[in-house]
This record gives sequence, structure tokens and C-alpha cells, in this order.
Amino acid sequence: MNLAAIQTAAGLNTPIRHQLFIDGRFVDAASGQTLPTLNPHDNSVIAEVAMAGREDVERAVAAAERAFPKWSRMAAAERGRILLKLADLIETHTEELARLESLDTGHPIKDSRTLDVPRTAGCYRYFGGMADKFQGETIPVEAGFLNYTLREPVGVVGQVVPWNFPLMFTSWKMGPALAAGNTIVMKPAEITPLTSLKIAELMAEAGLPDGVVNMIPGLGSVAGQAIAEHPRIAKVAFTGSTATGRRIVEASAGNLKKVQLELGGKGPNIVFDDANLVAAINGSAWAIFHNQGQACIAGSRLMLHERIADEFLEKFTALAQSIRLGNPLDAATEMGPLTSAQHRDRVLAYTEVAREQGGRILAGGKAPAAADLARGCYVEPTIVQAGSWRDRVAQEEVFGPFVTVLTFKDEAEALAIANGTDYGLGSGLWTSNLQRAHRFARDLHAGMVWINSYKRVNPGSPFGGVGQSGYGREMGFDAMREYTQVKSVWVNVDAQIPPWYPR
Repeated sequence: MNLAAIQTAAGLNTPIRHQLFIDGRFVDAASGQTLPTLNPHDNSVIAEVAMAGREDVERAVAAAERAFPKWSRMAAAERGRILLKLADLIETHTEELARLESLDTGHPIKDSRTLDVPRTAGCYRYFGGMADKFQGETIPVEAGFLNYTLREPVGVVGQVVPWNFPLMFTSWKMGPALAAGNTIVMKPAEITPLTSLKIAELMAEAGLPDGVVNMIPGLGSVAGQAIAEHPRIAKVAFTGSTATGRRIVEASAGNLKKVQLELGGKGPNIVFDDANLVAAINGSAWAIFHNQGQACIAGSRLMLHERIADEFLEKFTALAQSIRLGNPLDAATEMGPLTSAQHRDRVLAYTEVAREQGGRILAGGKAPAAADLARGCYVEPTIVQAGSWRDRVAQEEVFGPFVTVLTFKDEAEALAIANGTDYGLGSGLWTSNLQRAHRFARDLHAGMVWINSYKRVNPGSPFGGVGQSGYGREMGFDAMREYTQVKSVWVNVDAQIPPWYPR
């Protein structure tokens, strides 16, 4: 099937972009190399997408450098106006973007329509509104001096985003960077580049000047490495695995560039015996099974008070087994495929790891038997009861529809288990005890805590972790600080400074 036929079959009304976007134009990679982008529902080829190499990174950086003076000095309100127009265009193209995201990633179309696209538009709109509201301050210093600070963009920013939420992550990364006046070289994941390239097209339509954003899908080991090492990139922002994050830090040392990392997680989702069980069961299912568990903030460690564990698991298991797997373009589908066959195999391998360490598979742990799903990257919702909180399945990020169940007897044990990993990204607890909720919010080793909910995000609320989950924050005023640097200006108004070396 050719590209035009694939577009028609998927219900897409505009061409699927499959070239690099550099200096305002879609162009082939300098090497001519491409990589097939696959539909994870059946592993068919959607498109052959250009693969950026080092020469393309250099072209993109040069374009971003040329664009930086004009963009950074543009009135902040005008930068904001372009981002607001982009948000409107994204909403106008909701169905197109949703279908393209589902085709490329396996997200159920219901999720893409109601979550991915609205969150993307909302994030660009938030930072479009913030562009002319992020300001410096005056500082009281000694008499006779005026001291004020300027918030300046850092310059050319390299951004590397993962394959699990490729559309939404364009806004998380580019929204604040553009509002602050930076120019961008972005590398979307090579296996899910299609909506990122579509966003580049919409940016041009919104009036973004040539070279301000350059979109260059490519291999992490080639294009990503070149971005991290590049001496004229002032900052690199990365979302992905902790192992790759370490390599980004090492590669950035050449010019001591600013680094922002949002890495892995092993979120504890703690249910106390006084919790609303109906809400906790549904919330815990959302925490791990939404997007097939492919989320760094997933509630992948389900921690149950021993008094309610049996009742909870009976109902939670029944709910998990009722989730409808299917073609992500089918509106009835509740869980689609994992995003690649390689990742599906990695997730399934953890069931054997669990068994080897004495764990019990309570549900799932295999690919579905349905013939219409056999060619895809599907994994059934999987529930594993671990023998110990120190087991590998309770310590390592599986990144799939795979939840590890642990039990605890009291608050002290719950906190010890929750904080017993190297990660510290998302966490949650379910309780009707207000004092306990605030104590745990204070004591959990995590960048985010949800109480009687899980996995809520908003453009105004900072998102990020501690420990092996990285550093720096996405979203909110914190994100604007990440993409600016402070300049302190001293003005002698009427200070009488005696000569230091009187003669």
C-alpha cells in the first residue's frame, strides 16, 4: 500500500509528512537515509521517514542560530500570539492529529481525541499567554543603586523527546522554550515522528519564522548524540530512560551546556484501608493501564494495606480483565498495542523475571489470543504479586501494562517500601485521613504526589522528579525558568562612591 492509500485508509485528509523540517522547509536527510515507521497494530509500514545524521543536525543548528536574534528580540506578546494561533490550529486539526497519533503510536483514538490533542493545544495556549507575563524583579541593595534582573533566553536549545506521548511532548518542550525566546532543534523518537512533523507544518502556518523550530527525526545514537555534544547548543532537554539520560550528561560536558532531564519512574500507588475502594480501584487501573502503561509516571507499584488487599485485588483483577483490547482506530478500543515489537517483547520478558523470583501472575502476562491482534504489539493487562518489594519487578521500570502488587501493614512500612527505589517521579495515595495524606505528601521521595487521584497533569503545574528520575521541571513558571538565564543589572542612581585608591 502506498503512502496516499495509507492516508485514505486511516481517514487522514492531508499528506503524512515524512521529511526533516529545517529552516522552514521539508527536506530529505543529507545522506538520503530513511527508516520505516510502523503501525503497531499490525506492524505494517506507514511511511519511510528521513533519518537525520550529523550533517543534518549541523544544518538545523545553523538555521536556529540565524533565527535566534530576530525571534529572541521579537515582542513577547507577538511570540505569544503565534503560540496562541498554533493552539487554535491544533484544535482545528483535532481529528487529523488524533488519527495520526493513534496510527503511529497505538494510542486508542478515544485517548488521542480527548486527551492527547486537547492537552497539546492547552499547553501551547498556556505558554502563549505566559510569554509577556514572565518578568524580572528589582532587588533592594545598598543605598543609591537600582538593581534589577532580566530573564533572557538561553539560545539554541536541543530537545529530545520519547515515543510514548510524541504529540503532547512537543508542547511540553517547545511551548516554554519558544515563549521565552529560544530557538529549537528537536529530535522526535525515530519510531513515532509523524505528529511531531505535522506540528512543524502547523507552526509554519501559524507564522513561526523560518529556522525557529527545526524537526529532525533520527537515531538517538546519531542525531541525539550530535545534539547532546554540539558546542553551539546552549541547552539540551531530554525525556526518556535513565540510562540514556546519563549519556546525555556525559556528552554535554564539552561546552558545559545546561541540561534538563525527565527520566524513568517506578511510581508507588498506595491504598490505605480507609480509602474509597471504588475510586481507588478505578484510579489505580487508570494509573497503570492508560496508554498501555507506557508512562514514566505510571502507578506501577500497587501497594495495598493488608486488611483490604484481597477485596481490592478481586475487583481490580476483574476490571483489568474486562479492558477491551483492539485496533487503536476503533472508537470502542480501551487499550491499544505497545508502540513497538521490541518493547512488547521486553515487557513480556518481565513475567518470567517475576516467576523466577517467586512472584505470582494474577492476570495477563501474555499476548492476547485473538487472531485480529496477532500481528500487532499487544500485551494483556498484567497483574503480578511480588514476593518482596526488593524483587526486580518492584524495582525496575517495565513501562507497560504491568503492575506489581505489594502489601504493607502500617504507615512506616508503606513509606519504606514507597521510598525503596532509586526513582522519584510520580506517587499517589488513597486515604480519607487528611493528616496522613499531608504527612505522606511531605515524606514521599518524589517530584509529584497525587492524593485520592493519580496521573493528573496541567500546564500550570510543575512536572519532574528527583533521584534517578532526573532534574529540572516541565510546565508552569518553573519551565520558563529552565529556558531562561538571569542577568543582574546594577545602576548607580545617586550613590556617592569614595575613591578606593585616594591620591
